[in-house]
Amino acid sequence: MSNFVFVIDTHKRPLDPIRPGLARKLLTTGKAAVFKRYPFTIILKADVIGPQKPIILKLDPGSQTTGIALVQGENIIFGAELAHRGQAIKASLESRRSLRRGRRNRHTRYRPARFLNRVRPKGWLAPSLQHRVETTLTWVTKLMKLAPIVSIVQELVRFDLQQLENPEISGIEYQQGVLCGYEIREYLLNKWDRKCAYCGITDTPLQVEHIHPKAKGGSNRVSNLCLACDACNKKKGTQGIEQFLSKKPEVLKRIQSQAKRPLKDATAVNSTRWALFNRLCMTDLPVSTGSGGLTKFNRTRLNLAKTHWLDAACVGKVEELKVLTSQPLLIKAAGHGTRQMCGTDRFGFPTRHKSRKQIHFGFQTGDLVSATVTAGKKVGSYVGRILCRASGSFDIATAKGRIAGISHKYCQPIHKKDGYSYGF
Repeated sequence: MSNFVFVIDTHKRPLDPIRPGLARKLLTTGKAAVFKRYPFTIILKADVIGPQKPIILKLDPGSQTTGIALVQGENIIFGAELAHRGQAIKASLESRRSLRRGRRNRHTRYRPARFLNRVRPKGWLAPSLQHRVETTLTWVTKLMKLAPIVSIVQELVRFDLQQLENPEISGIEYQQGVLCGYEIREYLLNKWDRKCAYCGITDTPLQVEHIHPKAKGGSNRVSNLCLACDACNKKKGTQGIEQFLSKKPEVLKRIQSQAKRPLKDATAVNSTRWALFNRLCMTDLPVSTGSGGLTKFNRTRLNLAKTHWLDAACVGKVEELKVLTSQPLLIKAAGHGTRQMCGTDRFGFPTRHKSRKQIHFGFQTGDLVSATVTAGKKVGSYVGRILCRASGSFDIATAKGRIAGISHKYCQPIHKKDGYSYGF
């Protein structure tokens, strides 16, 4: 089952999404035309007046991939997974820094070093983290123009840090509620890399284990908890960790160090989500939140698969869900290229110059096109992204490889470059 198709009227106002079969019928009968390929959207050729069912946009922000889902009532009608390029941004910044540092050390032409003349504003995030906020907001804005979205639900915190560090903070009802175990277990799975802290075994059921035994006064604080397999948990029993690992000093040192590790990783993720939450509040739509523990609880209760877009659908308060799509749109942030006019080799020396003109014969590098070549050595049909040249001889990157020397006369645009690549 594919995602529902977005529909807009003649004034480009969003209407209720429809099933692919109905969209195909409207296109065949000439009552609609294709407006956008990704996400697939049609535009009606006549005005339509009627009630619209409200749609909720749900987000599950992640460090590598953000899950997106549109829920109409109890139905999941659209799913997408947005892959970020934070690591690519970080690598580009490190490469630029090393090139500039090398030129300064060689006393060649370089950009002067700047240290004390820049002040980071309040709420500053590293470019690789800010990118996650901006790309997510870009897609929120796109979907708001294509569907009648009435509210947004975001997974604000992956872990409830206050509850984990101090279970008594909100009373006995909160610390012993049905979600408490999900919050703690999900956090411990990430902290201990989903393996036994003592023997390192993976792909086996893990149990929450007290480092300092509870029988000897150990607390339930998350800093005193780790994960252990059934064999190690039974073998340790009520022994202190120093006694249990007396013959394994390296393992003892690692566990003690990792147990005291601050919650900075979770805090960094949560700070990015807070920045996204503050920006979402500026969209003038109601924004509600949920925790990662609640998301996992809903997904487990509804017996749904562990995917980013289904996680997004499970964010917040959920009673029932019906999955009407099984083919989410896969979105990968590819960037808009670079503003660097002078290409360099790996040592920072100039090797080529780039033209300021990017659009040639109505195309630019990155456009998705279809080309049907009727003469010459490259006869055939090709679909892919193009590499433009001023000469009009383009290269097309297809699924089977790169095809060089395709004239612009044979190219027909499918989807203009927007900084993303798409798949299913």
